Amino acid sequence: MRVVTIISVLLLSMVMAAHAAAEKELQVGFVYVSPIGDAGYSYAHDKGRQAVEGMDGVKTSYVESVKEGPDSERVILNMARKGYDLIFATSFGYMDPMLKVARQFPKTVFMHCAGFKKADNMGNYFGRMYQARYLSGMVAGAMSKSNILGYVAAFPIPEVIRGINAFTLGAQAVNPEVSVRVVWTKTWYDPATEKEAAKSLLDVGADVIAQHQDSPGPQEAAQEKGVYSIGYNSDMSGFAPKAHLTAAIWNWGPYYSEIVRQVQDGSWKAEAAWRGMDAGIVELAPFGPMVPKQLQDQVRAKQEEIVSGAFHVFSGPIKDQQGAVKIPAGSMATDQEMLGMTWFVQGVVGTTE
Repeated sequence: MRVVTIISVLLLSMVMAAHAAAEKELQVGFVYVSPIGDAGYSYAHDKGRQAVEGMDGVKTSYVESVKEGPDSERVILNMARKGYDLIFATSFGYMDPMLKVARQFPKTVFMHCAGFKKADNMGNYFGRMYQARYLSGMVAGAMSKSNILGYVAAFPIPEVIRGINAFTLGAQAVNPEVSVRVVWTKTWYDPATEKEAAKSLLDVGADVIAQHQDSPGPQEAAQEKGVYSIGYNSDMSGFAPKAHLTAAIWNWGPYYSEIVRQVQDGSWKAEAAWRGMDAGIVELAPFGPMVPKQLQDQVRAKQEEIVSGAFHVFSGPIKDQQGAVKIPAGSMATDQEMLGMTWFVQGVVGTTE
């Protein structure tokens, strides 16, 4: 009888322990604007999710190809209603929908990528991608023979404009004669449209194609034309190995893991995080074999200056397209000025509309 009692107690203890472990499991959701198989923006975020999935006491899930606007509100709301503890929304157009849902679920932690609005239970975060953009611009400017660089861009918002400007400044630092021609696609992910936009730039003489898009379409167009490309989001060299010079890429794993740990131990607080190459969120992909070692060394040296704080990308003097001084000599743009950047630097051919 006593043996039966002991066994019963042990079984009950095991059930209670398992129940307690289940109760402690943190439910984390991710919302993506494009498919994770795009090898681009959402792919990079999902690599970060996979890092979180490997943490103790954490369970993750995601929804991909969610359009900005009402669709995203529905998806975020559904996650909150299901009791998710932490939700990451990874596209700029998710900001207002997430804020609306956050107000309805004050005990849930919400994190919005690329935006600027906050609440007590909603923070925002991004990386200083313009730093890697500058370095990739150095590579593009040095490798160009036509002195015309093409840039396939998604939407004319500060994030994208800032990246184009940084890319241009980097290119001009090694090749003062270079210009950057911009074509807007008005989409984050549309491989066919992105590829056609790249072709239009190739037709006007661009011999290096850069992008702020999610697919490798622009790089494939460059390879087909026999010229070079600069990737974005992840190392896409496999899609265009003969064209791919390097890429400005994301590494979200460390940051996502940090936020999850904060939520687990109760130390999380809403903040606006904007971290750069020194934090490892932003990186430069390996160089293609066609990039000369001397140029590689030059870029690495500049990267070290960026990481150490010895060099700031938007340091004056910097002029806009019309030749007006926007950042005077001896000064550098503030975070607020960079986050609200709506003008192109001198050397960019295109409009911010």
